[in-house]
Amino acid sequence: MKKLMLGNEAVARGLYEAGVKVVSSYPGTPSTEITEFAAKYEEIYCEWAPNEKVAAEVAFGASLRGVRSACAMKHVGLNVAADPLFTLSYTGVNGGMVIFVADDPAMHSSQNEQDSRHYAIAAKVPMLEPADSAEAKLFVKEAFEISEKFDTPVIVRMCTRIAHSQAAVELEDRVEKELPAYEKNPQKYIMAPANAIRRHPFVEERIKKIAQMSETSSLNRVEYGGTEKGIICSGTCYQYVKEVFGDTVSVLKLGIVNPLPTEIIKDFAAKVDKLYVVEELDGIIESHLNSLGIPCVGKEMFSPIGEYNQTTIREAFGLPQPENVTLDTTVPVRPPVMCAGCPHRGLFYTLAKHKITCLGDIGCYTLGSAAPLFALDSTLCMGASVSGLHGFNKAGGADSEKKTVCVIGDSTFMHSGMTGLVNVAYNGSNSTVIILDNSITGMTGHQQNPTTGYNIKGEPALAVNLEALCHSIGIDRVRVVDPYNLKECEEAILEELAADAPSVIISRRPCMLLKYVKAKPPVTVNKDKCVGCRQCMKLGCPAISIKDKKAVVDFTQCVGCDVCTQLCKLGAIEKGDR
Repeated sequence: MKKLMLGNEAVARGLYEAGVKVVSSYPGTPSTEITEFAAKYEEIYCEWAPNEKVAAEVAFGASLRGVRSACAMKHVGLNVAADPLFTLSYTGVNGGMVIFVADDPAMHSSQNEQDSRHYAIAAKVPMLEPADSAEAKLFVKEAFEISEKFDTPVIVRMCTRIAHSQAAVELEDRVEKELPAYEKNPQKYIMAPANAIRRHPFVEERIKKIAQMSETSSLNRVEYGGTEKGIICSGTCYQYVKEVFGDTVSVLKLGIVNPLPTEIIKDFAAKVDKLYVVEELDGIIESHLNSLGIPCVGKEMFSPIGEYNQTTIREAFGLPQPENVTLDTTVPVRPPVMCAGCPHRGLFYTLAKHKITCLGDIGCYTLGSAAPLFALDSTLCMGASVSGLHGFNKAGGADSEKKTVCVIGDSTFMHSGMTGLVNVAYNGSNSTVIILDNSITGMTGHQQNPTTGYNIKGEPALAVNLEALCHSIGIDRVRVVDPYNLKECEEAILEELAADAPSVIISRRPCMLLKYVKAKPPVTVNKDKCVGCRQCMKLGCPAISIKDKKAVVDFTQCVGCDVCTQLCKLGAIEKGDR
C-alpha cells in the first residue's frame, strides 16, 4: 500500500518499520514532525527532551541497552548535541542509532545557514541524504543496517524542502528486534583516555570500510543521459536538476554524502565531457573532487548562500526560463509579526517605552525586534540571552545593570537558560532575567516542554515549577506578572532593575493560539473620542490599523486582550461586551 507522506512523516514510518524502540528529540523546525509522527506509533517510546544534547544521550543509552534508537533535531540543534556525537563516534553502538538533522538553506526559520555535512566529516561518521519522501523512509532503514554493521552512529541529513514536501511512500511491515541480554563492555563504552586512545584507530579504519562500501552501494547511483554534461548532486538538488534537464544530461546522485566515494566518481567523470557539482550551501562534494584532481565546476557557478530551485539552476546554466513560472514582483512583502493577543506584546511595549536594553533569545518572541517595538538588542542562540546579560552587565557595571534585561521563553529556559541563571547567581551579577512563560513551545508549533505538565502524547506529566527552580538556583527575587497588565509589568521591571540583587520576572500568560485559551469579545473604537493620535499603533498589533485618521479594529483578529485599551488616554478604545 502506498501513502502520500511528508518527508518527516516518511522518516517516522521508517523508524517504525526498522523496529526502533526509543526516540528522544527537542523540537526544531524543520525537524519537529519526525518525532511528532513517530509518537503516533505505540511500539515506539517517544519523548521531548529538554535539549538536543540530552536527546542524543538518551538515544545512546537506549542503544547501549541493545535496542534501535534515534534522535531528531535541526541543524543548530546538532551544535548542542555535538559533544556526545564526537565521542559516540569512538564508542560506537550496540543497538543501531541514527541522528536526524534537518538543515535550513535560506534560513526559513533559523538564525544561521550552516551545513551539517561538516559534522559528519569532523566526527568521522557516515551521513545519508535522501531526495524525497520515499527515499527518506528507505534511507532510515538503510541507516540502521549501516549503524549495526559498522558499529557507528549514522546521521541522516534532511532539509526544509525534503522534510516538508510530499511524495508517495510504500508502507511495509515493522520488523521487531528482540531485546538482547545486556553485557558490560567498559573498554568500549567508558571513554577514559586509556580506552579512547584504543578506539581512535577503530574509527579511522571504520570510515575507510564505509567508504569502500559506498562505492557499490545502491544509495549512490548513476543515471546516464547525454554525455556533454555530467552533474553530481544529492538530496533536493537532485530533484531540481532532474526537473530542469530530465534525461538530457548524466547524473551521479549521491545518497551517501559522507564518506564520499572515489572510484564511482572517477568513472563517472571519465564518461562525460564536462563535470558540474550542484550542492546547496558549502562546496563539500566539489572539494572532494578537487582532492582527487578531477576538474569540475561548482561554487564558481553556484552560490554557497541560500536555497536553490529550478529557476536558479536554469540561470546558472544560462537556460531560458519558462514563461508560466514568472511571479508578479509587485506582490507586497508580508513581514512576520506577533499574533493579535500575543502575551509577549505588552511586556515588549513596556521595555521599549522605557528604552531598556534587552538581550533576546530563540523563540517566537524574537519578533519583538521588529517594528514598531524594536525591543531587542541581540539574538544569538538558545539560552544565550541569560549568559549574555551577565557578561554585558559585568562589562558595563552598575550603569548597565540598571537599564538592561534579557528575555527567554519557558521552553528555551529549560533547554539552556538554566545554566546561565546559575552563572548569574554564582558569579554575582545584578541582572534581571525575564522568562516569557506562554505555557508551550510556541515557535515550532505548540510542543510540550518540562514546564507544561504534559508529555509528547498530551498525557499528564511532572511540571517544573519555574518559581521554585529559580529560587533553588539562588535567585531570591522572583515574581510573576501578567503581560496583559501594563501597569503591573512596568512596576515589576522598574523595581527589579532598581534592586541591588539578581532577579527573575516570570511573564506568565498562555499563548492565544492554544486550543483551551478562549478569546474575549473584540474591543471597539469610539469614533467620536478617537483623535487619531496613533498611540495604539505603537503596540504593533495586527488587529489595529488607521483609516481616515481614526483607529480601526479588525474584529476577525482581535481577541479582546485589552492591552490597547490601557494605552488610550482618551478612552476611545473600549472593551467589548463581556
